[in-house]
Amino acid sequence: MKQVVEHQSDILVIGSGAAGLTLALHLAAKHQVILISKGPLAEGSTFYAQGGIASVFDESDTIESHVDDTLIAGAGLCDKQVVTYTAENAKDAMKWLINCGVAFDKEEVNDGDESSAPYHLTREGGHSHRRILHSADATGKAVQVTLQDQALNHPNIKVLERYNAIDLITTRKLNRPGNRVLGAYVWNRDKEHVESVSAKFVALATGGSSKVYQYTSNPDIASGDGIAMAWRAGCRVANMEFNQFHPTCLYHADAKNFLLTEALRGEGAFLRRPDGSRFMPDFDERAELAPRDVVARAIDYEMKRLGSDCVYLDITHKSAEFIIKHFPTIYERCLSIGIDITKTPIPVVPAAHYTCGGVMTDLHGQTDINGLYAIGEVAYTGLHGANRLASNSLLECLVFARAASQDIESQLHKHTTYPTIPSWDESQVGNSDEEVVIAHNWHELRLFMWDYVGIVRTDKRLERALRRCLMLQQEIQEYYSNFRVSNNLLELRNLVQVAELIIRSAMERKESRGLHYNLDYPQQLENPQPTVLKPDN
Repeated sequence: MKQVVEHQSDILVIGSGAAGLTLALHLAAKHQVILISKGPLAEGSTFYAQGGIASVFDESDTIESHVDDTLIAGAGLCDKQVVTYTAENAKDAMKWLINCGVAFDKEEVNDGDESSAPYHLTREGGHSHRRILHSADATGKAVQVTLQDQALNHPNIKVLERYNAIDLITTRKLNRPGNRVLGAYVWNRDKEHVESVSAKFVALATGGSSKVYQYTSNPDIASGDGIAMAWRAGCRVANMEFNQFHPTCLYHADAKNFLLTEALRGEGAFLRRPDGSRFMPDFDERAELAPRDVVARAIDYEMKRLGSDCVYLDITHKSAEFIIKHFPTIYERCLSIGIDITKTPIPVVPAAHYTCGGVMTDLHGQTDINGLYAIGEVAYTGLHGANRLASNSLLECLVFARAASQDIESQLHKHTTYPTIPSWDESQVGNSDEEVVIAHNWHELRLFMWDYVGIVRTDKRLERALRRCLMLQQEIQEYYSNFRVSNNLLELRNLVQVAELIIRSAMERKESRGLHYNLDYPQQLENPQPTVLKPDN
């Protein structure tokens, strides 16, 4: 096959959220970077993150306390070395963000000079101290906009928007010696053709896979692309059974995917039944400040017990001035659909929110394949265990992007030439005339994942889900082999692969722990271990 390289770069970064942008900016000082974004640059989970970023800034707080809170939330499955590394490097990561220009909220001062004022720290579920730096209730937007503006204006960063990564290219796939990544095939959504990118190093920063569920707080692009690509390339994945369902997603026909930050409960909001009574004290002594898995299961239980479509989050006992100042985004969004949160409780339901498992990496973000890194939600580092502590997600992106950049930097001098890779071959495929097949499979997948592999599971539900998943995989693979690629086809192919990994991981765990709750195994094992799946190839 004719050798064609359409793009070349020292580093290919697939994903344009906090993890991808941080890695690109750290490396671009000395090296050429191509950064791929599946949609518009800002259309990722980072942009929509509301709460903030956990880091020890208060003198009464300690790194040990941050570590302990993370370990408790992780329900015995965190890697303590990784947790300690993350907490110890948190402040430096935050200082880098601040130097980049991210404006975190500060305490009010009498003289009006905020330059010397301490940062306003909020507290969220599972935290024993106030340690969440935030920018009002739109922290992710502040981080995303600041970093992407720098990336777009950096001479060494080439941004390719509206490109889907299809598959990684490795020496093993090309029957060459070793096991190293060489680049990736990418689909140009605007020109509707496949291009190849040759790179000395590749980083997956594609986020999670919550779109595999019918109800999710994530943007539409969260389709597990990086996890599926890494698995097909031969990487191990771990802890895919631990899908975090955020307890409080706005329940309204005109408010798709709108998340209500944990900080609302951190600032005193109560969860109430439709009759106005509180219920969280019945489930946990920490009440509304219990970890997300506890709160999500409690809401799920109350909704099913009462036959209710939702429960209510109530912060009306706080002053209107306080609410509007601290939660302006939520206030405006709710007001736009007729809900004044200063006067009326907010209807909420749980929704798939965060993928705690992912592609296995070391402390530098390195995967099982040489030259391939995974950072952020796509990765399994050992930080989150069986449940992620609130506001550790953006922190993980920052800390591990920096670690990966240092590791890549230390090796780049050994790679003086770009690898050669074959061009994409679509000579044997045609144009699809049955897009309805994709739409039907898409809805079926997300529905049975919600019904059978959701907040509460059973062996029978998991077995049903696996049977349907394998049938869908066969149909989708046949479709993929015969027709030219499209955005929906690529996402569906990845989602059905990730669904299988979630189901198989859930079937492996014979206990209930953290985010995985199986009615057939309500107890906890004495010596829990991560669930590790290894591909056959």
